[in-house]
Amino acid sequence: MLRDFFLGSIKIHILYHASVEPIYGAFLMEELASHGYNISPGTLYPTLNQLHERGLLKKEEHVVQGKLRKYYTITAEGRDVLETGKRQVKELADEILDQEDDQA
Repeated sequence: MLRDFFLGSIKIHILYHASVEPIYGAFLMEELASHGYNISPGTLYPTLNQLHERGLLKKEEHVVQGKLRKYYTITAEGRDVLETGKRQVKELADEILDQEDDQA
């Protein structure tokens, strides 16, 4: 169950960053690690591919220092999913944190 929650959180995080600027795998691994998510390339890249295949991210390929790098940006459908996800995360956090405050 925690793994599913973890992956869902990562997907929302990815969509958020893709809404701010174009993102790529190595950047995301560093960004997610800074928030305590130790995600392997074997998890991250299939997740990016899944979000792309579902139409939530668009992908562009550019050569950077002689290597092909895939940049992802959010789509209109991805923005809708992100906004829904943000509302749900806020509602859940408010409920859980308010409950903890009431019990303290």
